[in-house]
Amino acid sequence: MIRLKLSLCALGTALLAACASGPTTTAPAAVVAPNPNLVVQGIPPVPQSLADAISRYNDFRGHTFTDWHPTQREMLVSHRKAGANTSQIFRVTTPLTEGEQLTDGADPVTRATYEPRTGQYIVFERATGGNEVGQLYRLPLGQPGAQPALLTNPDERNAFNTWLRKSGQLIYSSVPIDRTAQGGTRSKVTTSFWLMDPLAPEGRRKLTELDGGGWSAGRPSPDERIVTLTRYLSANESQIWTLDLASGATRQVLPAAGSQEAKASYTPAGWSGDGRSMWIASDRAGEFRELMKLDVASGRIDRVSAHIPWNINGLTLTEDGSRMAAQFNVDGRDELRFFDGVTGKEIPAPAALPNGNVGTAYYHRGRAELAFSVSNAQGPSQIYSLGTDGKVQQWTRAAAAAGMDTTGFTEQKIVRWKSFDGLTISGLLTSPPKKFTGKRPVLISIHGGPEGQATVGFLGRNAYFVQELGMAVIQPNVRGSSGYGKTFLALDNGFKREDSVKDIGALLDWIATQPDLDASRVLVTGGSYGGYMTLAVSTHYADRIAGAIDVVGISHFVTFLNNTESYRRDLRRVEYGDERDPAMKAHLEKISPLTNAARIKKPLFVIQGKNDPRVPFTEAEQVVATVRAGGTPVWYLRAENEGHGFQKKDNQDYQFYATVLFMQQTVLK
Repeated sequence: MIRLKLSLCALGTALLAACASGPTTTAPAAVVAPNPNLVVQGIPPVPQSLADAISRYNDFRGHTFTDWHPTQREMLVSHRKAGANTSQIFRVTTPLTEGEQLTDGADPVTRATYEPRTGQYIVFERATGGNEVGQLYRLPLGQPGAQPALLTNPDERNAFNTWLRKSGQLIYSSVPIDRTAQGGTRSKVTTSFWLMDPLAPEGRRKLTELDGGGWSAGRPSPDERIVTLTRYLSANESQIWTLDLASGATRQVLPAAGSQEAKASYTPAGWSGDGRSMWIASDRAGEFRELMKLDVASGRIDRVSAHIPWNINGLTLTEDGSRMAAQFNVDGRDELRFFDGVTGKEIPAPAALPNGNVGTAYYHRGRAELAFSVSNAQGPSQIYSLGTDGKVQQWTRAAAAAGMDTTGFTEQKIVRWKSFDGLTISGLLTSPPKKFTGKRPVLISIHGGPEGQATVGFLGRNAYFVQELGMAVIQPNVRGSSGYGKTFLALDNGFKREDSVKDIGALLDWIATQPDLDASRVLVTGGSYGGYMTLAVSTHYADRIAGAIDVVGISHFVTFLNNTESYRRDLRRVEYGDERDPAMKAHLEKISPLTNAARIKKPLFVIQGKNDPRVPFTEAEQVVATVRAGGTPVWYLRAENEGHGFQKKDNQDYQFYATVLFMQQTVLK
């Protein structure tokens, strides 16, 4: 059995008897049994005393805004209540009240919206067991005991897109599912858009069927005759189309059909009050996505936020279009900026806003009151509103376990280092409290995407590593991350994939120069694409890390592209390379961690959901088997009722306990 860093005496009163001299018949220490949905291989028993020590960090609970009521001052939020296993939808009618729970079940619900005329019912979206095959449900309000009514086809992946407020009909998209992990396949992927009255779903009408899986619909025009469409082709290229709701005709708006202009991203963000202009976000004019105004008739485009050298991440408008609130990603922190909806000029913020990273922001239709969420180092998402009188009011409070004080949690700071080619790479560093002396062990936590970004905010249960174990956590934004311009975003595409891995090699060099960091005790982890990066670092820099934790990661690009769900495959080929091209296939074979698994010499912990449609569980199982065959210790944790990452608290808890045990084996000796 692998020896733990903690002695039995240090594990708590439940184990004291094991340390005392006396008969060898002492009862064994209590351990945490994994729940029946977990497959556990190679992981030592989790002492109950360790779980007890961690428990205070296992119950942080924030709130996510989902919708305003169309006429009343109330909102829908997604929240996990005390003692619950998943997040559900709550109706909050008064600021700082508990809220009325509306949905329940074994699977989480994070998206919901009010019927747009009177708010007599809600429509919410839910998938099963992490499979991401979303279904829409209608739930009446004010009817105790009412059960949700299924509105969509279970054999399709469905997503709510937008409402037609005048008629109370909704537009949703559907994509057929092939279930590749079970041997299914689909040669052609299409997206259909449907118009449906949720009170009479059997009368739904197909508006159009389009090739590809990267389509979504935005807000309809003020007269509700057309709706905007986004066609996502890659992180660096997207298009704006329109759909005529009467005829079903579609038209490419930006870039103009047949245009020879360079690839750029275009996203519709809203309409002017008179419907003559469309607000868009685009990086056509430079490195960053700017807020722009498109004159629909002439095609003229005016730059609105060219003076802000960061990406716009969101936009919300008042019902009359007179005011706008935009979110800009400023070096990994979303900030609100305000604009006149007629002139497009930036205007001062009407009030001092809470400090932190802004999440969702949305104007109430009737009241022009802005709801927005904020997270920071001291707590998860909390919701506020900004009234027309300039006053800020708090609607929700983040919750934590009894006796848990987060006010002293360490703030993140930005650090930068030079990579192999001179490119500057940045990341977020969270340092342990000053009570921890000497060189500190390091956790490098790599985001997914690959076009994701590590942003400032609350670490959640991972704060335990910093506050209690004295580890430094570094969240790098390697090349290919969003937020730093479109050139930086494309620097890892195709044949340049391993350049991002070299960015981590340069980070290891930087760690070795820091007087308070221990380069001999570095653990690397990441999820999804970050899981690939973790495995790749394990093959390239095995002599410079102490271990690795791969969460739902890609182990072989060719098998991944063959087995991921068909609606994602072409979108991923643009990023990773097309395995149907012989030269690219050879390259992907060469750089895949599975091909180089013999180089993985440090302990590996692999975590996977059985129902993952993005990175199928076979990616985990093939690397587990291969690395084990080479003699390297491998821990494996698979959840039968999860998908692309664990969403259920009981599974998350056990994953966290095992993670701490793994740290004790590797960097906390």
